[in-house]
Amino acid sequence: MNKLFKYIVLFITLLATTGDDAFAQVNDLRSGFRRTTVPAAQLNRPRTAKGQKILAARNNFISRQLNLTDDESRRFWPIYNQYQQDLTAVRVLKRLNNSSASANGTEQIDKEIAYEKQMVEIRQRYRDEFLKIMSPEKVSLLYKSEREFTDELIKQLSERSVRAGN
Repeated sequence: MNKLFKYIVLFITLLATTGDDAFAQVNDLRSGFRRTTVPAAQLNRPRTAKGQKILAARNNFISRQLNLTDDESRRFWPIYNQYQQDLTAVRVLKRLNNSSASANGTEQIDKEIAYEKQMVEIRQRYRDEFLKIMSPEKVSLLYKSEREFTDELIKQLSERSVRAGN
């Protein structure tokens, strides 16, 4: 399992840096900024078997934590996958904004704030969708489980880095 967490962080990093010929539409209408393309490979679509294993591990961890009924599970996973894809699209735009050498620093800061607002709006919208499927306690547990998974992943990678002497 420790090895799996290492691959999760690597996968997330690769999603943010890998280019692809396929693109998805992402609009940033509220802020007035438009970024029309995000590489599809960066939208929660693993390109490797390892990437698929990482997503499977995350989903398995969440499933165990939430203890979903069959009906909840059937309704939850399509919405959760879309939620992750929406968040990933905004994260990618945010990273692209931070990595670009913008001549106008104020514009770059405004975009950063707009992306943060979009992340909050996505979380609020999907929170309401999750509440239609499961109890508020389970929705809260979902968010806690996501944080636990990420924290454990970071911990495992840090430990591996120390052991490797990096």
